[in-house]
Amino acid sequence: MALSLAIIILLGLGADYLFRRVQLPGLVGMLFAGVLAGPYVLGLLSPEMMEVSGDFRKIALIVILLRAGFELHRDTLNRVGRAALIMSTVPAIFEILAVVLVAPPLLGISYLEAAILGSILAAVSPAVVVPLMIDFMDRGRGTRKGIPTLLLGASSVDDVFVIVVFTVFLGMYGGQDVNLLAKLGEIPLSIALGIVAGIIPGYLLLRLFQKYDWRPPRRTLVVLGTAIMLPWFEDVMKQWVPIASLIGVRAIGFIILEKAEPIAQIISQKLKKVWVFAELLLFVLVGAQVN
Repeated sequence: MALSLAIIILLGLGADYLFRRVQLPGLVGMLFAGVLAGPYVLGLLSPEMMEVSGDFRKIALIVILLRAGFELHRDTLNRVGRAALIMSTVPAIFEILAVVLVAPPLLGISYLEAAILGSILAAVSPAVVVPLMIDFMDRGRGTRKGIPTLLLGASSVDDVFVIVVFTVFLGMYGGQDVNLLAKLGEIPLSIALGIVAGIIPGYLLLRLFQKYDWRPPRRTLVVLGTAIMLPWFEDVMKQWVPIASLIGVRAIGFIILEKAEPIAQIISQKLKKVWVFAELLLFVLVGAQVN
């Protein structure tokens, strides 16, 4: 596995550099590097690495979502909140409808299969949107009108909305009796519980940091470890209530930023450095999954 990590780092960095030189996004290069190194082309990555690939990708996604939380100021969220809610649902609905209209005659599939395909294509990737919007914030692009914050907020709710819609269509395809109203009711419930699941540990961490003067790397590791536990908590609770844990991850950063901005800024800078490695893991391993 150690050799696989070395291959991911070297190939990922090299591909990132080459693609940036030709004015293409570096993450596309990382994806291509993963495809080449994966088991379906050159087979450079060990089977052990592929077995834990899902966990590594989840941790990398949590790192960038935490950074997003540390960039969400309440005044900006209040200003763009309504627009973010519209952005999180309306584009996805039109994308699904477009696929439902176009896919059956082009691909020869049923309307229900087209709806499933549309809900897959409509999902926003936080791993792509979040780092781009944070980069825009760092460069001051669109911040006066709150556009990066708008898209950061919308991308979280979009995923919850589209996943519920996908689940409904998939249940219908399998012949299950799906209560549409109950499923749609899960959307606001899971968002609310996700926010609560993030605010409570975020507040406890804040009290801990204020009481004990830990060094910034230790604070960052404690925050990251707490955030990694939220998806596990979601899996434990899903048989009783739905919880949008990835929204909770952002809520941890949000509450610390709201109550202690100096501490939040230091943790955010440390996460920025962690993301350099996490980004390589995320996109190279995503590419390695492609058959």
